[in-house]
Amino acid sequence: MRKLILSTDNKNKAKELREILKDLPLEILTKQEAGIEDLSVVEDGDTLQYNSLKKARELSVLVDAMVMADDSGLFVDSLGGAPGVYSSRYGGEDGNDALNNETLLKNLEGKDRKASFKTVIALITEDNQEYTVEGECKGKILQSPMGENGFGYDPLFVPDGYSRTFAQLPSSVKNSISHRSRAIDALREKLEEILSE
Repeated sequence: MRKLILSTDNKNKAKELREILKDLPLEILTKQEAGIEDLSVVEDGDTLQYNSLKKARELSVLVDAMVMADDSGLFVDSLGGAPGVYSSRYGGEDGNDALNNETLLKNLEGKDRKASFKTVIALITEDNQEYTVEGECKGKILQSPMGENGFGYDPLFVPDGYSRTFAQLPSSVKNSISHRSRAIDALREKLEEILSE
């Protein structure tokens, strides 16, 4: 069975992927499960594609397996695509969701609130073939946060066709329409192709 090593130690991401790809002949491991303790990649690119490929390339030189890395961001039209690749540190501190949301709301005062979440997944095979797939979920940003679930900008983002935010929707609904699930669906198609070769 071929191995797919994820450029993450996030057990929730791993669990989600294992669930979606469970019928493929793949053993899916986090970096830690693959014995890689101290790989930390600086995401210094100005596109999601650059960052996800960089993370995948740095992992692929350490293992003899397929590797996968992803990068996601929120893109607001009226802010010229910001926060974009800087989504997790938009407020100035990496991973401070409350500060990021506050900064976004302040910068959006009086502006159009159309936005989209995007995820790019990079996949590198054992023989160094590189692939990227993308998922996108369009929606809009509310005036104030709503909902207790989710993380990041979820309490501000209402996907098109819905009246509740990602933080209010049941996770089963969010996971079926999110940018990440759409990217994973595209990844699954690509993996099916690769595994059938």
